Amino acid sequence: MSVTVLFMPERVTTLAQPGEPLLNAAERAGIAIPTGCLKGACFVCRVAIEGHDNPIRACIATVPSDELSIVHRYAMPS
Repeated sequence: MSVTVLFMPERVTTLAQPGEPLLNAAERAGIAIPTGCLKGACFVCRVAIEGHDNPIRACIATVPSDELSIVHRYAMPS
């Protein structure tokens, strides 16, 4: 089952599989999420997913199973 991922602020959407690496979905959509260590330690790839409480690290995150996930490339201030 595919889900829709909307990348903001570009307003670009792509279809993805739940559990697929978020960076893969972003790359397929032509969205560049900055990365550093690719292990989740440096927090360079931090993004926010609407409806989730805390920012996530895109390099170690997977696409949620929500029907529509809105990913903000720059984490929202807390």
